[in-house]
Amino acid sequence: MTALAELAVKEKLRVAGLMSGTSADGVDVAIVDMGARGVKLRAFATVPYPSALRRQVLEVSEPGGGRVDEVCLLNFALGETFASALKTVVRKKRIALHSIELIGSHGQTVCHLPGAGRRSGATLQIGEPSVIAERTGITTVADFRGRDIAAGGQGAPLVPYADYVLFRHRAKSRAVQNIGGIANVTFLPASAHLVDVIAFDTGPGNMVIDSVARLATRGRSRYDTSGKLARKGKVDERLLARLMRHRFLKRRPPKTTGRRAFGKAFSEDLYASARRKGASPRDILATVTAFSARSIALAYEWFLAGMPDEVVLSGGGAHNRTLVSMLTAELPEKTKVLTSDAFGIPVDAKEAVAFAILARETIRGAAGNVPSATGAKRPVILGKIVPGKS
Repeated sequence: MTALAELAVKEKLRVAGLMSGTSADGVDVAIVDMGARGVKLRAFATVPYPSALRRQVLEVSEPGGGRVDEVCLLNFALGETFASALKTVVRKKRIALHSIELIGSHGQTVCHLPGAGRRSGATLQIGEPSVIAERTGITTVADFRGRDIAAGGQGAPLVPYADYVLFRHRAKSRAVQNIGGIANVTFLPASAHLVDVIAFDTGPGNMVIDSVARLATRGRSRYDTSGKLARKGKVDERLLARLMRHRFLKRRPPKTTGRRAFGKAFSEDLYASARRKGASPRDILATVTAFSARSIALAYEWFLAGMPDEVVLSGGGAHNRTLVSMLTAELPEKTKVLTSDAFGIPVDAKEAVAFAILARETIRGAAGNVPSATGAKRPVILGKIVPGKS
């Protein structure tokens, strides 16, 4: 039996999930044990990108931002960075690298062009998995989104399968809300089967907030820590109403979005326009924070079968107390707002855990997409497998 075949039939697996989100802060590393008793997070840490590398990632991720040779070189540089991040975490957490049997690496999205109508989409995640497998010696699954797009889907969101595994409940309906650069929700009705799952991007998460925080502080801050600056501002209801007319928000799922809709150009234009009309930097920051909160809540009202019993928050936005407070105020009083920490998964770890789970499904030859979420014509096995040294 080959090494890959042995992995496919193992009842217990230790898997490392690696990913970097649209904010490009660094590599999230989750080490997960999986078996008959479920999924157990053993270790998690984020290894920040060096500032020059982060700047390069953000530059090539903007529309028209990178030449082919720059993206090519960055692909291999990020492969080295991802492998190094895993080694750093196992050393600090005192976990033997050889105890990890599989890696699931989402990589770094630099371009995501979801299809619309008859037009097929395209996507590009970099962080060369061949480098990761060679440096670690561990079989690596990567490039998860492309197969879903090839099957007619939008290539996102891909976390719903993991959300289903981790958070479904017999009696409670749950909205598992990730707030990264872009916000996405997975709706799990009570006693849900996989075909019942609804998932889509709700709109901006931290992306616009972070950009406006940088503009409001003249580059001194990359983000609004805990929402402290927004808390000192006042929401401009006229500006908020204009933002809520963004055409993405009312588009019916399945749908996904990214920097082309809510990136640097969008944030700089709205900031400059609001300043010309007399809004203070803090008021603009408060308003775009309310924009993220209200767009999430209205997405539930417009596109879910009913308001969830519980909302489970994850992602960097869960640290923003002002954003969480605004979202809570937008929801019905009966809806309980929790974080994934309550389920043993730190808010920053959930997506890395998700790609560890997806890697396990891929190595088993099982589908990992949820067609009701992505719009794919059928369930498909996700990703590409690069064998380890064994």
